[in-house]
Amino acid sequence: MGKKIAIVGAGPGGLTAAMILAKRGYDVEVFEKEPRVGGRNAELRLGDFRFDIGPTFLMMKFVLDQAFAEAGVNGDELLDYRRLEPMYRLIFDKFSLDVTSDFDQMKREIARCFPGEEDGLDRFMATEKKRYEHIYACLEKGYCSLTDFLKPTFLRAIPYIPLGRSIFQYLGNYFKSEKLRLSFTFQSKYLGMSAWECPGFFVILPYIEHAFGIFHIQGGLSEISAKMAEVAVKNGAKIHLNSEVEELILDGRAVKGLRLADGREIRADRTILNADFAHAMNTLVPPSALKKYRPEKLKKLKYSCSTFMLYLGLNKTIDEMPHHSIVFAHDYHKNTDEIFKSLKLSDDISFYIRNASVTDPSLAPAGKSAMYILVPVPNQKSGINWSEHKAAFREKVLNAIAERTSIGDLRPHIEVERIITPDDWASSGVYNGATFNLAHTMDQMLYFRPRNKFEELDNLFLVGGGTHPGSGLPTIYQSGLIAAHMICAEDK
Repeated sequence: MGKKIAIVGAGPGGLTAAMILAKRGYDVEVFEKEPRVGGRNAELRLGDFRFDIGPTFLMMKFVLDQAFAEAGVNGDELLDYRRLEPMYRLIFDKFSLDVTSDFDQMKREIARCFPGEEDGLDRFMATEKKRYEHIYACLEKGYCSLTDFLKPTFLRAIPYIPLGRSIFQYLGNYFKSEKLRLSFTFQSKYLGMSAWECPGFFVILPYIEHAFGIFHIQGGLSEISAKMAEVAVKNGAKIHLNSEVEELILDGRAVKGLRLADGREIRADRTILNADFAHAMNTLVPPSALKKYRPEKLKKLKYSCSTFMLYLGLNKTIDEMPHHSIVFAHDYHKNTDEIFKSLKLSDDISFYIRNASVTDPSLAPAGKSAMYILVPVPNQKSGINWSEHKAAFREKVLNAIAERTSIGDLRPHIEVERIITPDDWASSGVYNGATFNLAHTMDQMLYFRPRNKFEELDNLFLVGGGTHPGSGLPTIYQSGLIAAHMICAEDK
C-alpha cells in the first residue's frame, strides 16, 4: 500500500484528489462531516423534489473530463450531459436577451437588442481566444514560490493579462451599450464580485462560455460528486460519512493527520484540506500555529458576497422559462454597490432562476417542477439580522419574480420550500457566509491566494474555492488536480 493521504471534506476538490491519488496507489481516506458527499455540490431533497445545493451548471467540461481520465474512467460513460441552448436568458427592464454559444444566433440576438453592435462579437471572440490560450495555462499550475512567475507559461501570458481595469471597463473594447457589456460581465457574480470591481483578467469567463458552452447533468450537478465518490472507492479510497474532523494533528509546523470529533486519530503522510479556508483556519488549527492566516488577519482579507436561496417545489411546470434566467435590477450598478460596498439589502434586487425541470424531468414528479432561486446579498460583515429580515425578504423575492418575469405569483403553487440565508451558510461552515469564498482580487490570486501546497504548515495541501485557482466547479476540480500532481511529484 502507498503512502497515507487523509482528506478533510468530500466536496468536489477533495473527491477529485481522492479518486486520482487512489488510482495512483496511495492509501486514501476521506472524512466528511455530513451524511452525504458533495459539500456545496451535494443534493438537497425536499419530499419528492430534488435540488442542487450550490452549482447549477457546468462550464469548462474539459477539466472534469481530465479529472475522470486521470482517475482511469471516461466521464461521458458515467454522466448524462446535456448542452444548454440558450445558455441563459438575461432579463432587463424592457427586453430580454437569450444568450447562446451558437455564434451566428448570438450575433442575431445582439442585432435584435443592440442594433449595430453585433460585430463586436467577432472582435471579442477573436481577441479573447488568444488571451484564453495564454492565460488558461497559468490556471493549471500551482504557485508555491515567486519564482513560479518566472516560468515560461506565466511569462508568455503577461502581455495578455489586463491590469488596472475591471471586467466591465474592459468589455468596453467591444461593446458600447452598458446592458450589452453587462451581458458579458455578469459572470463576475460566479466569483461573488461586482462587475465594476472584478479584475479584467476574468474576461476569459464569458469567452469560455461562448466558446465551449455550458452543460446540465441529468439528475442534477450533484451527480458529479456522487460519481466521483464511486470512482474513488472503486480505485481503493475509503470515504467516511458522518465523520467530523475536530482538528489537525500537529508536530511543530508539520501536519501529521487528523483528530475526529469522536476522539479517533488518523495518522497520515499528507493531509488535504477541502473545507472553507478561513473557517478551517479558525477551527481546525490552533491560532498559535499560524502567522499569515491567524484569526485577526483572516478578518482583514476580502471576501465574496453571500446569497439568499429559495428552493421551491411547485405543483406546476414553468414551460415558458428556459433552464437558466438572470433578472437584472432596474439600477444594477446601485444594486451591486449595495451588496459589496454599503453592505445593505437592496430594495431593487437582481436574481437568478434555475428552472431545471424543463430539461430534466427527474427532478420533480410529473407535472411539477423544482425551482432554484438565488439572490446575491451582502455577507455577514453587513451585520444584517436575517432572523428579522428573512420572511420579508422572501416576500420581496416572490414579488419581484411576479413583477419581472412571465411566470406570475408562485405562492399558490408552492408545495415544499427551503430558505438558506447568509446566517445559514455561516452555520454550515462558510466563513462570513461568503458563499464564493475569498474575493478574487488581484492581490488574492495565484501566488497571493492561499497556496495549494500550504505555506504555513508542512504536509498540508489545499483544494477548494479558497485556494488557487479559485471558486467555481471547474477551478475547484483544477485545484484537486494540482494538489494530486504536487503530491505525486514529491514522491517521484
